[in-house]
Amino acid sequence: MKRIVVGISGASGFPLAVCLLNELKKMPDVETHLVYTYGAELTAKQESGFDPEQIRALADVCYDNYNIGAAIASGTFLTEGMIVLPCSMKTLSGIAHGFSDNLLLRAADVTIKEQRKLVLAVRESPLSPIHLENMLTVSRLHNVFVMPPVVTYYMNENGEQVSVCDMERHIVGKMLQPFGIETEGFRRWK
Repeated sequence: MKRIVVGISGASGFPLAVCLLNELKKMPDVETHLVYTYGAELTAKQESGFDPEQIRALADVCYDNYNIGAAIASGTFLTEGMIVLPCSMKTLSGIAHGFSDNLLLRAADVTIKEQRKLVLAVRESPLSPIHLENMLTVSRLHNVFVMPPVVTYYMNENGEQVSVCDMERHIVGKMLQPFGIETEGFRRWK
């Protein structure tokens, strides 16, 4: 059983987190451990109408973001790693500077110290020099992948229409690649 920690912070992009959790739910050999911020709750309501119960129902295990003593706060709790989707600039800053004042940040800190894979789907535009410095800081760490959720247009192989859902599944598929997880919606360049 692969355990993947999923963190959702308050940046725009909540539907991508839903897509990720739905894709992982299809995989019987993957167990998801979810932690999300208060900002994520607010963004979820704004972007999708989701309430906290619906968010929790998408994961196998869900943690209170203020429970610093939860299983995912310890390196002895074995996981494949963590995906933070979306990753706000505040969350990126906390991760880049080891400021672990909540469970999401602590879980990311543990992922880094245990040299597990950490995917950060950073969301902001335009990017300030501070944002870029923080991304550079984390990108220099072993097994940390900075992956802004950028859409690709090469999915349109035969002139067929590509939907937003197709693009979301492709982005999620790309974020699961470091974990060796293949998804149905991911198309490689030919």
